[in-house]
Amino acid sequence: MYSVQFLFRLAKAISVAAIGLMLLLIVFGNTTDYYANYRFVEHVMKMDTIFPDSHVQYRSINHSFLFHAGYVFIIFMQTLMAYCCIKGSWLLFKNINSDAATFHASKNWAVAGIIIGILIWFLGFEVIGGEWFAMWQSSIWNGLANAERIVSFLVLVLILLHFEEKN
Repeated sequence: MYSVQFLFRLAKAISVAAIGLMLLLIVFGNTTDYYANYRFVEHVMKMDTIFPDSHVQYRSINHSFLFHAGYVFIIFMQTLMAYCCIKGSWLLFKNINSDAATFHASKNWAVAGIIIGILIWFLGFEVIGGEWFAMWQSSIWNGLANAERIVSFLVLVLILLHFEEKN
């Protein structure tokens, strides 16, 4: 029978691995079907589907170089996050039976990956996309619900990782 401590460590490792897998699939999709989500970035930055009488249109950007630069930056950050979470989960699995200090130290890569994810989906999508570019006003190009779902899971896993380790 497995101890509760082992099961908590296993839950931490599996959760981080699941995040890493999600990011691998996201990066794969964003690179193999580049223009599907590029159009999303383009329309959010153009602000062409927000309320017609909105007074924040002055914030819109209409330059294809900036659309591509923004989208490539998002893909780069997602790739970095995938790397951190995959390495982090590998270290968690590798040290699952180690002493508390060693297992705790193996969380660093996972925490870094999750923080990158919070930067992408909270700062990038919810703050910049949602508030600055008024994505919340668009019924077509609105990724706030998906961003909120991802941020919620990331924060829950970050809290799970924070629980104290015992020998």
